[in-house]
Amino acid sequence: MSKTNVVIVGASHGGHQSILELLKRYDDVDIKLFEAGDFVSFMSCGMELYLENSVTDVNDVRNFAPSDFKDDENVAILNNHQVTKINADKKTVTVINTKDNSQTEYPYDKLILSSGVTPKSIPVPGNDLENVYLMRGYDWATKIKNKLEDSSVKNITVVGAGYIGIEAAEASVKAGKNVTLMDVIDRPLGTYLDQEMTDILTKHLEEKGVKVITSANIKEYVGSDKVTAVKTDKEEIPSDVVIQAAGVQPNTNWLKGTVDLDDRGWIKTNEYLQTNLPDVYAIGDATLAYSIPADNHVPIALATVARREARYVVKHLFEKQPALPFGGVVGSSALSVFDYHFTESGLNSFTAKRSNVEVAKSFYTGSLRPAYVPAGKDNPEVCVQLFFNPSSHVLLGGAVLSTYDITAQGNVLALAIQHKLTVEDLADADFFFQPGFDRQWSILNIAAQHALGEKDF
Repeated sequence: MSKTNVVIVGASHGGHQSILELLKRYDDVDIKLFEAGDFVSFMSCGMELYLENSVTDVNDVRNFAPSDFKDDENVAILNNHQVTKINADKKTVTVINTKDNSQTEYPYDKLILSSGVTPKSIPVPGNDLENVYLMRGYDWATKIKNKLEDSSVKNITVVGAGYIGIEAAEASVKAGKNVTLMDVIDRPLGTYLDQEMTDILTKHLEEKGVKVITSANIKEYVGSDKVTAVKTDKEEIPSDVVIQAAGVQPNTNWLKGTVDLDDRGWIKTNEYLQTNLPDVYAIGDATLAYSIPADNHVPIALATVARREARYVVKHLFEKQPALPFGGVVGSSALSVFDYHFTESGLNSFTAKRSNVEVAKSFYTGSLRPAYVPAGKDNPEVCVQLFFNPSSHVLLGGAVLSTYDITAQGNVLALAIQHKLTVEDLADADFFFQPGFDRQWSILNIAAQHALGEKDF
């Protein structure tokens, strides 16, 4: 009996999870995964840990290695193989071996696209100078690491103050460099957090020695062969190295005219994560994910999203029409900014506006534990922001910020948003109390009560 040919494009989180799910659920599949790069598969979200010498080895910062599947005769991992075309009429993909430029067509019965994204380079003169780097992937990670360890490198400018830019800035400061962090918008992390929290983090970045420049209008990367400065409309910032962390774009140019894309290049899928082509599915960063709180399809470039989508697609891969559509995601993430930690889930003011969703919001600051525990390290201040539907009070987003590890509270918010709990539900939620950990009403209870206009406990 012949096996079903399943082809996967891309070896990051979505591709990896697809293989795991296929092996778990089916015996009669022949799996081929194609990865254009040489290294399979670097976790860029672990780059800061690598740059700060907090990993076992750079070659371990990966989802998986091809050798992980060496005993699975149903799996072939082909790196240095770039898929360049889908031939839907023949149900084949055209693949180029980037080592010898040979071209081969491979058949598929089912095709899963997890082609991911590529980092953006600022389109200004000098962006091709030496020592202008991108903050993504194995090759860039090792180049940046070499510069952090180079004593002749004094000044590093990071362009882009999102998650990746913050990580680059922090790693550079810890390596003893003079660091400038700049962004075109008016505050660091402005697309992830509202101003009440970004004001706290901006001040903290500056206290740690980061020069923060917002509303930056970059004109040029200055230099002859190597970069020497970043020129804006107001000043020149001396720069031995420039790390660009200015967002990503979908890796979908090769799909134009074959797979339906939106006007920015994101892959369009239906509620079953199917593309316009029969038996072709799309998951991960290059797609528009269904956001539960936004009730809309939006770009959400998170490993958690890609893995959940892969799990759904493979589970329903051989159903003509799945009984249930993909349930959607919240979109949750966390980050440390030197001494601070924050988590955020769902919508904020920026993303709600972008999705045309009306939100009410509330901001609360209070101590983690009872007042009889002295304020400080053992009883830190915690900030909680909630976003909710102004009429129904259904929770649509939230964020928690503290010098304490508050990731558990972040996961509670994510679950509450996913299950469409209300502010009232959160205000009355039955959490444990133990004064070594929290207050009689937990910080999330109190934040929700505050949002309802109740007197602070």
